[in-house]
Amino acid sequence: MKLFWVGAVVLIALAAGCQSLAYYTQAIGGHLKVMASARPVSDVLADPGTAPELRERLDLARRIRAFATEHLKLPDNNSYLSYAELNRPYVVWNVFAAPRFSVEPKKECFPFTGCVSYRGFYAESDARGHADKLREEGYDVYVGGVRAYSTLGWFDDPLLSTFIRVPDTELARLVFHELAHQLVYVRGDTTFNESFAVAVEEEGVRRWLEHERRGAELDAFRAGQTRKREFAERVSQTRERLALIYRMDLSDEAMLEQKRGEWARLRMNYPGLPEEPNNALLLSVALYTELVPAFENLLAESGSLEAFYARVKGLSRDASRREAFVTKSGYRRSS
Repeated sequence: MKLFWVGAVVLIALAAGCQSLAYYTQAIGGHLKVMASARPVSDVLADPGTAPELRERLDLARRIRAFATEHLKLPDNNSYLSYAELNRPYVVWNVFAAPRFSVEPKKECFPFTGCVSYRGFYAESDARGHADKLREEGYDVYVGGVRAYSTLGWFDDPLLSTFIRVPDTELARLVFHELAHQLVYVRGDTTFNESFAVAVEEEGVRRWLEHERRGAELDAFRAGQTRKREFAERVSQTRERLALIYRMDLSDEAMLEQKRGEWARLRMNYPGLPEEPNNALLLSVALYTELVPAFENLLAESGSLEAFYARVKGLSRDASRREAFVTKSGYRRSS
């Protein structure tokens, strides 16, 4: 498998040049280090040196993984049956960027995944350095740490120390989300992919908590989802108003004043946001939320997860049907 990736690096270098080669080298090398750190969960559990707390988390993760296959009909493979200790808070850091006066993302295009709306780095310093360069070029930039990612079935994705100790509901959410990416993935359509995975994770967590008879946690989960939806809706409204402003015939100074006004309106309800307006931060939220209601409606219409997956796979293979689905949702596509 390493020889495959070495060959891929050479081909990418010929096509993209040395600057891109440096990025791909860190990406491939970073992933191989993660995979090299992975041990079968059964081995970790059998190791007398394994801490009791980690043992409990891995046992829970195994039950969640079994539920994903048996009850959610997610891929039945070797993903999340191994564990890797990384000794850092996140596995990667994603850099989102958007022009100063645009709600559209700066696209990043790659050979295997197509164009996406962010660029990921295995070292935080590399991510921050890339973000600084983009800011110097005039972009709004947001850097976010990522606890888990999917290789879309190319590798057996391991459980990671970056998320194994999160609360039970969050652990289930992450596993369901990443397995959903293995089920459906459309090259070059970040919003479709992420919104589908979020819809699956939310339905999965609800069913898992019901199966586990954790009524209090289910109520808390539903309340948390309501708050997230309210925030996502306000972000969507802000982006729509900003899109109108950015299309106006205004000076940069006037446009910036309008931009700051919209951001201040959003911060009135969410004071935890940074003071400076940031199109990239809004984008990072929208990519994961804009099409979730549409997928939820499709799931309700489908009557079963199997039928839902079949319909989404149909959309993933037919660009015209997918665009009609997006248009019907009311979402103004930006990725």
